[in-house]
Amino acid sequence: MIIARWQIDARFGHKPQVMDSIKKWHHEIGNQIGWSMDKVRIMTGSVGARESTIAMEIELDSMTELDNAWNKLSKMDAHKQWSKELEPNIVSGSHRWEVYRLI
Repeated sequence: MIIARWQIDARFGHKPQVMDSIKKWHHEIGNQIGWSMDKVRIMTGSVGARESTIAMEIELDSMTELDNAWNKLSKMDAHKQWSKELEPNIVSGSHRWEVYRLI
């Protein structure tokens, strides 16, 4: 079992738009690649983390499952369009993935 964490930083004053956009992405796109809400947590920085950070954690069975989801995303026009619409609201280059293995 793994936890894949994607995070991004919102530009100052744009955090509500980024959070709304990520929720919309999950509803419209994430569910299509098998990331149901029972596997996903969306959170934001509070104490000891940047307040501008928004993170999404996905619980998956394996790296293969994550790779399959990424392959599906790369072919989805809706995901590409969402990325373009999100870009003005985020800090360029702040997005990153981290993968953790559960023990």
